[in-house]
Formats: sequence, structure tokens, C-alpha cells
Amino acid sequence: MDSRGLDGSGPEGKGLAGGGLKGDGPDGRGSDGRGLAELDARITGCRACPRLVAWREEVARTKRAAFADQTYWGRPVPGFGPADASLLIVGLAPAAHGGNRTGRMFTGDRSGAVLYAALHDLGLASRGTSVSADDGLELYGVRVTSPVHCAPPANKPTPGERDTCRPWLVRELELLRPTLRAVVVLGAFGWQAALPALAEAGWTVPRPRPAFAHGAHVSLDGLELFGCFHVSQRNTFTGRLTPAMLRDVLSTAARAAGLTPQPYAG
Repeated sequence: MDSRGLDGSGPEGKGLAGGGLKGDGPDGRGSDGRGLAELDARITGCRACPRLVAWREEVARTKRAAFADQTYWGRPVPGFGPADASLLIVGLAPAAHGGNRTGRMFTGDRSGAVLYAALHDLGLASRGTSVSADDGLELYGVRVTSPVHCAPPANKPTPGERDTCRPWLVRELELLRPTLRAVVVLGAFGWQAALPALAEAGWTVPRPRPAFAHGAHVSLDGLELFGCFHVSQRNTFTGRLTPAMLRDVLSTAARAAGLTPQPYAG
């Protein structure tokens, strides 16, 4: 593969069928309904950020000792969940030995274990663990994505990398728009990335832009936006974010999205 995306470009390039990021059909979603699957395929081939490409591939070669017998994904990680999701969860970026290893968002790391356990508690996921891309996990009405699709060194993408990756998130939001009713953003970085992406995707974002806070709630033209502390180990190990706090935000957002979360049974 060359130094550009799957179709010979980065996120600003043309689609697999020759159309731009707006898709092939008049509604911008592709005339045969393939839009989101095609977007996911294009994302996995992106090589637009040299630092991220070098890091993700180096991690995939050297591996962590515990996973030495596994073949790492080592590419950008696309979103995960149904194409008609009404609730979108936006994280930060794949973990070096999580999504960068397994090829699925929040899969194979402790942050994902916390997130999917909460979704399962609420009846929004088929199981409470997420260990590999073929483990049978299904999400119900929920999709998970991130503003940066490659694992970054020290879990810290640069603002430039965030901005380079933004067209992927904008297009994903456009494709989800017919059914999307609520978004939960995990952490301040994701919040800062999501607001301009939502604006580019057609929603009216207030000026000045709303500040991030855990439990923040902003209404945007029929879309309900919620803030939540990130499910990072730093937050969950210290108690800054507890399972109950996470379930509360997800449950509120799910109801706003028209879903019916089940009561937590303990």
C-alpha cells in the first residue's frame, strides 16, 4: 500500500466508486445503501498522519509480551455498531494494545471493558465483555466511534492529527443523521473534536461553543449531546468515573435517543 489511503488518498480523497466524501447517491449516502460500510473500509486504509502510521505499525510489530502470539490489526480502527444507530458514543482514539491489536473500537483493553459492561447492564449490548472482533458482541441501537482512528503515542493525538481525521467523523455523522438522536462524548478531547464535526455535518452548534463537563447536556437541532468523563484507567481506577456515573449518562442519552434501557439490576 502506498503512503495514502485505501483509494489512494487520505480522508479528503475520493471514494471507492469514484465519488467524494459526499457519497454517490443524491442524498449523499450512496445509492445502494453501502455508505457506512464503504466509509469503514476507506478508514482502515488511511495513511494521512505519518507519526500515527509509524507508531501503530511499530506497536503491531513489537507487540506486548502478553499478546506475542497474536497478529495485531495495526491499521486505523473504524466505528463499531449498526448503521441505523440512534445513539453514538464518541471516544478519543484506539488503544495501542486494544483496538490497534483487535481491530475493533474499545476492544481488548480495560477502558472497553468498563464501557461495554455498562452498555450490557442497560441492555444495549449483547454481552458485557469485549475481547476480540469475533467474540459475538452486538450493540443495540448504539454505535461507537472516535475522532482519531489510529492509536497515538502515549494516547495523545496532536491537534493537527485530530483535525486531519475530522472528515471521517463528519462523514460518519452525515451517514448516521437519518436515525441519530443522541451523542455521548467521552472526555474533553472528544468534545473539542465532536463540536466542529457536528457543525460541519449540518447541526447548529452554539457560539461560544459549550464547555465540556461530566453530565453536560446540549440540544442541537433535534440531536441531544451529552458529556461524560472518559472511561480511561486514570478515571475509573481513581473513582473520578464510577460505573454508576457512566450508566447514568448512558441511560439518559439512550432515552433521549428513543431507546429503552433496562433498569440496572445490580
